[in-house]
Amino acid sequence: MNTPSTLPALCSLRPFMPALLLGVFPFLCLNVGAIPQSVDFGSASAFAVLGGSGITVAGAVGSTTINGDIGTFPTTSITGLDKVVLNGTNNAGNAVTQLAKNDLVTAYDDAAGRAADATYVGGFDLVGLTLNSGVYSAISSLFLSGTVTLDGQGDAEAAVDFQTGSSLITASDSRVVLTGGAQACHVFWQVGSSATLGTDADFTGNILAYTSITLNTGATIDGRLLARNGAVTLDSNTVTKSICRDDAGGGTGRTHRAGRRQHALFHRLRFPDDVRFESRQPAKAFGLSPINCPLLRVRGIFRRAQPATGQPAL
Repeated sequence: MNTPSTLPALCSLRPFMPALLLGVFPFLCLNVGAIPQSVDFGSASAFAVLGGSGITVAGAVGSTTINGDIGTFPTTSITGLDKVVLNGTNNAGNAVTQLAKNDLVTAYDDAAGRAADATYVGGFDLVGLTLNSGVYSAISSLFLSGTVTLDGQGDAEAAVDFQTGSSLITASDSRVVLTGGAQACHVFWQVGSSATLGTDADFTGNILAYTSITLNTGATIDGRLLARNGAVTLDSNTVTKSICRDDAGGGTGRTHRAGRRQHALFHRLRFPDDVRFESRQPAKAFGLSPINCPLLRVRGIFRRAQPATGQPAL
């Protein structure tokens, strides 16, 4: 069993060992020393749907609404365009789309290369969590079997970045809920392979998939569908390109948050699998003496004695 491995002198996690052994440690501490910035899409920001190997739309005539531009390159085929109510420009595979695809590659690499505040080892279900601004990374896949809440804490510019080494899969009727002034334009899902949204899912954020993106019947998204290499497949969906508002939360914004960078940030988590963490937090957050250990740096893995297996039922 792995336990926290890096501690300054005179610091100890001994009070927490029973909880670690039982696999019920209730909090994950995040490194909040840096505030994540939004991903710059460049010219791709105008697109609601951008594909690499085509766009396919199923369903009845007019059953899909896309608010924003569309395009695909190098495969320029768009099938089922008669099914779409397009409030934007069809750039197909023209020069505008080609430039946007180049900018998408840059944006994808930026999102994928960011240092994680929390890393989930194995497939991880985000259901039931409330997450603040940060970079959340899954070595394998991310799942959403219900509702996840993203809290901007009064900051209209709060960015929430998700990274997956493999897929992103959401269940039917799953939801991404924003609160505290969080905005869809500042939510990013970098997906190492493909993303699939379940039937009637209500999704929020910009999906940057290395391969393909599929929306099942009735799924909606406030964000963008950006497939670097693969196809985008739709079926009676609503896709709305997210637009930032200057002040969505009425808070004092980034200036106020900068003063809290070294405050402890906790999230109650379910542990369906291993959770690797790295934290730099005030010692008092761990019940330790601030004289002997004013700032605690911890690395390690929280692990259940009997990890749950497989992905959640979707």
